[in-house]
Amino acid sequence: MARAAVDVLNAVDEALTLGTRADFARVAKGDIIATIKIIPYAVRAAALEAALAAAAPIRVAGFQPRGVDLFQTTLPGTADKLLARTDAVTRARIAGCHGHVVTAENCAHDTAALAALLRRPTDAAITLVAGASATVDRGDVIPAAIVAAGGVVERLGMPVDPGNLLVLGSIGSRTVIGLPGCARSPKRNGFDWVLERLFAGIPVTAADIAAMGSGGLLAETERPEPRTRHVPALAPVGAILLAAGRSTRMGSFKLLEDLNGRPMVAHATQALVDAGLPVLVVLGHQADAVRTALAGLPVQFVEAADYALGMSHSLRAGLAAIPAGWRGVVVALGDMPRVGAVTITAIAAAATSERSIVVPVSNGRRGNPVLFGRAWLARLSDSSGDRGGKALLDEIADLVTEVEVADDGVLFDIDDPATLAAARQNAALPT
Repeated sequence: MARAAVDVLNAVDEALTLGTRADFARVAKGDIIATIKIIPYAVRAAALEAALAAAAPIRVAGFQPRGVDLFQTTLPGTADKLLARTDAVTRARIAGCHGHVVTAENCAHDTAALAALLRRPTDAAITLVAGASATVDRGDVIPAAIVAAGGVVERLGMPVDPGNLLVLGSIGSRTVIGLPGCARSPKRNGFDWVLERLFAGIPVTAADIAAMGSGGLLAETERPEPRTRHVPALAPVGAILLAAGRSTRMGSFKLLEDLNGRPMVAHATQALVDAGLPVLVVLGHQADAVRTALAGLPVQFVEAADYALGMSHSLRAGLAAIPAGWRGVVVALGDMPRVGAVTITAIAAAATSERSIVVPVSNGRRGNPVLFGRAWLARLSDSSGDRGGKALLDEIADLVTEVEVADDGVLFDIDDPATLAAARQNAALPT
């Protein structure tokens, strides 16, 4: 029953009320979808007749089994864990709509490579594409590949948050959807609105998506704070340097290895200090030796008693020690000695609120260190194992600010003797 018909019925007489679920709401067997109430004990016959004349059927469209192709594009450095997580989350969404995956395949994040996949014959009614990089205009890989494969891009972007970066297109009778980054998370977003209508046999057009703005600001969505005309003075950004690990792959304690006349950890720490950030150094393995290596640098130390259980435990110890006044924290690694102070300054400058997340990008690849605004620190403390903040970044990809830097040091960490030897041959480390 359309909203307009509900409004007409409720305008007949105050004694009669009809309340329904919102248009296109997802319901299951046994759910209440409407409630009718007569407020007094009786109602005038004329009012009842007028209400019956205005009434229309309430339609529930059932999900129909459909086949889906799932393609993911990759860039150098795209993590296998991210691909596996996206695959699992998307398959669960499809199964929840009574669908099944026909083909799941990955290809390079390249227009020609993706177009080749989209051109292939398929029995799928819907094709989903999860891109390695966000789609922000029609020249980006996903919309360009749809066109190159002989299709049409119906709509780029939707007024639903999260879900703004969705692409809606078609190739013949097949619907093609470029997924927004938030679709990597199981949390409900604008992609669910489109997918569920398609499985219910309800066509989705550009006009339909344009009409989704009312109610499109989804409840309990994590998003940046709105800008204000008069921005107050920002609280400082600080840094946590993780220097607690045991270096099991190196065969020696790498953080104390000599690099251009200084311990490796001293280079990483010096860059944070030179960027003007207050620094907390998290200690664990050979804590006293690391203190000695950093003697003379204006840093504070905190020890992680359970550092041997994984990076997340060291990170948690650092997060618990940060001052209340910090609006955000740069999480840096002690085995990344080539990150320069200029890069760190650029990352810190991009943090405009306590909900900021800032990632450096070099040559199209995301690197470290990463800045997390204070609003995310509780979530960051829930990380496990050695993933650190990667799981959080995957979940809220649409909210991440990328900062282009001319510093390949954000991609360079030292984990083994061969990499250390290569680093020693590069005498010019950034300052």
